[in-house]
Amino acid sequence: MTLLSFFLIMGLIVVHISSKKLHFLYALPRHRFLSLSSGIAVSYVFVHLLPELNKYQKMLERSLDNSFWSALENHIYLLALFGLVLFYGLELIVRKNSGKTKERDFSLRRFQLHMISFFFYNAIIGYLLVEGEYEGKLGLVLFFIAMSVHFIANDWSLRTSHEDVYDRYGRWLLAIAILMGWGVATFVEVREVVISLLTAFLAGGIILNVMKEELPEKRNSSLPAFFLGVFSYTILLLFI
Repeated sequence: MTLLSFFLIMGLIVVHISSKKLHFLYALPRHRFLSLSSGIAVSYVFVHLLPELNKYQKMLERSLDNSFWSALENHIYLLALFGLVLFYGLELIVRKNSGKTKERDFSLRRFQLHMISFFFYNAIIGYLLVEGEYEGKLGLVLFFIAMSVHFIANDWSLRTSHEDVYDRYGRWLLAIAILMGWGVATFVEVREVVISLLTAFLAGGIILNVMKEELPEKRNSSLPAFFLGVFSYTILLLFI
């Protein structure tokens, strides 16, 4: 599994480095594949990650008596909420400051905030690719597919927002973050409670990052493509 996870990590890194070559995504109007990928990511969260949180909840109730983490034993879903609120807050901060700073300063500040938040986001995904709960190799591959298309959509959003600076620096930083997360999971032993908290945080983060791309009217999102992504990947997760 470690060898397979390494090859899948390399695949996620390639996605970040080379997604700019998917020229069809940057044509106008917004390509339906981006809505399709959002549907796949949301399906994975609700069909796999959230049920996993229920399992972690029961595990925490058994293992965290009289410990520092015991305050969270009945509130694992608060971490999912925290992930959603954190990314929502970051977006609001950069938008509200857009009229208060010079355009160049605002662009740099927004880029820095995005890179810091997505660096940790990607590191968590790299970590969970090794330490997450999967039903064999197929489950690992299904996680890889969902995160790959999610990364493509994230890349599109970040590249649209930051243009050349994202290609020069951002994509490389996010690729390194994935590798760092994989390295920590491979060589450092971490308690299962930490894995549960990271899974919860990731679930909330994915939901917010998908919705902030799909809901704004200016995105010209495709409901049929989004529905197709949700429906097809849900069927895949349930019956394979």
